[in-house]
Amino acid sequence: MADTEHRPEEQEPLLAPESERATFSSFIGKASQEPFSFASKILLAVILVLLLLSSTFIGLFAGLQHRLSSSRKPDQGDDLPSVTITETYTITSTQTSTIVPKPTSSPKTPENICLTSDCVVLASSIITALDPSIDPCEDFYQFSNGGWLREHPIPADKGIYGRFNALAVENQRIAQSLLDVSSEVTESAGPDDVTRAKLANLYASCTNETQLNDLGSEGLLKLTRKVRNLWSATPEAPEEDTLRHAQLREKFTDAVAYLHSIDISAFFDIGIEGDEGDDPNFLVPIFSQPSLGLLAKEYYQEEEVVEVYTSVIEKALFVLDETENNSTSHTLRTSSPLVNAQEADQRMPWDKRASSPSKSQNVWPPWPFPTWGDPQPPKRENKTTRVKRLAKEVVHFERRIAQAGADLDVLYQDPIATYNPYPTENLTALLPVLDFPVYLSSFAVRSFPHKVIVTYPPYLTALSQILSNTTADVIESYMVLRIFFTYAENLGSETELWQINRKLFETLNGIKPGAVGDRGEWCVSRVENALGFALGRFFVQETFIGDSKTKGTKVITDIISAFKDSLRKLPWMDKSSADAAAEKASAIRVKVGYPLSPNTTNAESIERYYASVKIDRSDFFGDMLSAAVDNEKKAWATLGKRRDLEAWEMNPSTVNAYFNPPANEIVFPAGIMRPPFYHRTWPSYMAYGAFGAVAAHELTHAFDSSGRMYNPQGKLEQWWSNATSEGFEERKTCISKQYSAYTIDDGKGGQIHVNGNLTSGENIGDSGLVQAFRAWKSQYSQSLKQGEEYILPGLNYTREQLFFIAFGQVWGQSIKPQAAVQRIRTDPHSPNQFRVDGTLSNIKEFAEAFKCRPGSKLNPPVKERCELW
Repeated sequence: MADTEHRPEEQEPLLAPESERATFSSFIGKASQEPFSFASKILLAVILVLLLLSSTFIGLFAGLQHRLSSSRKPDQGDDLPSVTITETYTITSTQTSTIVPKPTSSPKTPENICLTSDCVVLASSIITALDPSIDPCEDFYQFSNGGWLREHPIPADKGIYGRFNALAVENQRIAQSLLDVSSEVTESAGPDDVTRAKLANLYASCTNETQLNDLGSEGLLKLTRKVRNLWSATPEAPEEDTLRHAQLREKFTDAVAYLHSIDISAFFDIGIEGDEGDDPNFLVPIFSQPSLGLLAKEYYQEEEVVEVYTSVIEKALFVLDETENNSTSHTLRTSSPLVNAQEADQRMPWDKRASSPSKSQNVWPPWPFPTWGDPQPPKRENKTTRVKRLAKEVVHFERRIAQAGADLDVLYQDPIATYNPYPTENLTALLPVLDFPVYLSSFAVRSFPHKVIVTYPPYLTALSQILSNTTADVIESYMVLRIFFTYAENLGSETELWQINRKLFETLNGIKPGAVGDRGEWCVSRVENALGFALGRFFVQETFIGDSKTKGTKVITDIISAFKDSLRKLPWMDKSSADAAAEKASAIRVKVGYPLSPNTTNAESIERYYASVKIDRSDFFGDMLSAAVDNEKKAWATLGKRRDLEAWEMNPSTVNAYFNPPANEIVFPAGIMRPPFYHRTWPSYMAYGAFGAVAAHELTHAFDSSGRMYNPQGKLEQWWSNATSEGFEERKTCISKQYSAYTIDDGKGGQIHVNGNLTSGENIGDSGLVQAFRAWKSQYSQSLKQGEEYILPGLNYTREQLFFIAFGQVWGQSIKPQAAVQRIRTDPHSPNQFRVDGTLSNIKEFAEAFKCRPGSKLNPPVKERCELW
């Protein structure tokens, strides 16, 4: 659309002087004295209606014009407005530079302007999100997102809110409309009807807070009783210490297996993935370190956070113990440590337990206490004292586990170091307190594994030592607390245990105490976690329509082609390595939208993905437990089998995407293929700038610091030449240093540096944006002929600039300091501001598009750029 030109006020009247012509008032006066005919009355009524409509539209147009003009500088006579930027330097002088963007083609070309309602809405969303007062060459993140950030403060119940979160909420609202339906199933119901009824029942049981509060904490208590019974039941005491140790090892094994069967991370984790070093499509167990109660090892060194965490543990243990004592007998044990096989004949046996205390006894241990050779009986403890002691000792136990684990940058960035195959029988020697063959047999009933991949062997050895020096009651408390922290959120919000658990969540995310979000929104997320593929089937039918998949796939394949074309132009990559990289890029499987066609009616295929778990409308806690158990069974059922090449790891409604190295696949759920990332009717420069950035990111993961170590078949091996590997490492080091220099505010007056080593893989993934730009450019001529490069109204930016604006705007995000610190410590992604500005500072095409002066923040000298691609 041609811009409205700025004209000076008229200096001469356009009409004759009033004394020389009849006035409008005199005409009205005369007309009022004449009688009105019927036709005159009709005509007058029509005129009045037209006047009212005209005034309304003029008012609307004036308001829109005011909004558009207020978001940019007034035109100075050129075809496009200039952006005046004032920069203040340390020498206290000011310098003014003028950026005059040059469009790819004149926006005044009438046939290129889109004036449909969709185009107006899209243009308006872009304009209102910008902050044109910011120099895009100095802070493009704020330039592209300042308006959106002002209009979207962080909700009180969240620690973070950005474009990803906003779209997730929109998706949840769509899903909510699909869930809020009748759950009645007739005899003639088909697979979809049965599945939809299960979804509706689960959602209904979650939103019925009155019922949840009435049920109380009984569901969680059943789990704690189960694990306590497995761990504390006293075997018949044999004469030999070694046999006694074997019996207790069996109980520890049973307790750990039970926790893992209900999807609780405790002591260690085991997942099922391809054997990356041998056959990536043959599925084996992967042994790794567990999740932490405080999420990251750094938190265990912070006095304030540890104090809150200890308090939460105290309260949880007190409530759980109090309820246990009132509802069921509880066998309490001595404080003897858990010993390994080598020490069993030298240390006090750790199965010497006291008999159950009576309900009137409120002391620990009960009297008389069997000392088993101790010269003095242990001191008696009342319940409060015991809970306080246990809370401190559990925190100390977890701190030691955290310190024993590998740093996250090793786990995320070095697949060679984390590939350590062991024969199953050898694991018990590393961790003698656990009978691994028995543990694995409880899951792998039909396909017992003879090989396990250990991500970090030193952790096994350290865990054995930690357990050997930890008392049995602390181990029990740790297991009980892992159940509490995993499942307390599924209780009613009026239960004491729910409120205790909420306190820790609020602390780590900087949320105002008592600020709880919409229950329906949260319940949709629970349904997605439990039955995500079932819900995703109906979500896709509702949202992923028309040629969305076809056009989205074209963006991805264009980027793959552009990437392959660029390989031989890289100065650090030789021809043989470039050919191998092109082969891998060609072999990548591209999955878009959903794992199963929404039009599928085959009952067996639908059941395969969706409809196995049973749902009881009256027991939300039990439903979530059943779903967790069912998902664990499904995962273990794949053990020893070939990879299902059609399987997905993310639900169709998820706002995310991923690259799976052993499977050599990139996956884009339908949930992320919606505005502000993608729409099938968008102009190409927007689609490639927003969704193309996501696609290029996932593709580039196949060649980042970790992904590059997997060959085209997904197997770990050195498939680049030494010289190429060295060239890559040099540029990787440059990127790591660049991002390590960035800092965030810790909320306490200090600064925390980004861990450039931890985030290097994701930063390299973000650098793939240049491939999306090249892909867009390579198809531009054809796209222009097809009318897919049309101009949006009111946007005085070139198509190239809008490409980068589309990229920048998907990363808009507000975050509280506490949540930002948590992300720095646990997330392999850099903070969003640096994902934008850090990425663009390495892309010369960006500086060219915005005509950034040399030396500006996002146009550094060539020698300071970390150019990889």
